[in-house]
Amino acid sequence: MHPSLQHLYRQLEEQRASVLAMAQALPGEALHRAPAPGKWSLMQILAHLVTAEKMSLAYLQKKILGIDDAADTGWKEDLRIGLLKISQRLPLKFKAPGRVVESTPAYTSIDQLRSDWNNVRAQLADTLERFPENRLKRKVYKHPFAGMLNITQMLIFFREHITHHQPQIRRVLN
Repeated sequence: MHPSLQHLYRQLEEQRASVLAMAQALPGEALHRAPAPGKWSLMQILAHLVTAEKMSLAYLQKKILGIDDAADTGWKEDLRIGLLKISQRLPLKFKAPGRVVESTPAYTSIDQLRSDWNNVRAQLADTLERFPENRLKRKVYKHPFAGMLNITQMLIFFREHITHHQPQIRRVLN
């Protein structure tokens, strides 16, 4: 695995471990309790994160098949990922893409969710391991708002996506 991808993957794994540790400390019923009407429970937030990563990974794996035909990212994508990072750090609310919402399962237990997330991350690690190092700049990931990005930018988005939801997770925990 390319060192830059490995570094970002380690950051993602640290974030995931931290979030799951917080969830594991709660009794089962608290995981499913929404803090207010119309707000997501902790289990729904985590399910959203897992589903977003799972769907992104499926798209990435499809795009890798034609990676030689994909264009390289440039300054426009660098600008987009910069703006995306800023947007994820601001206390703004975003509507989750409909396809992600429709595909998000209702997990019954934290163990079930953890197992799915473990599988997604194992597949991601395998994909990163096999990713051609001379193709790191290729447009292989489509973000719903930022458009086509490269694999490094995809991992940055994954990290920022979790960071974006951390205040929401803390509110639910309190």
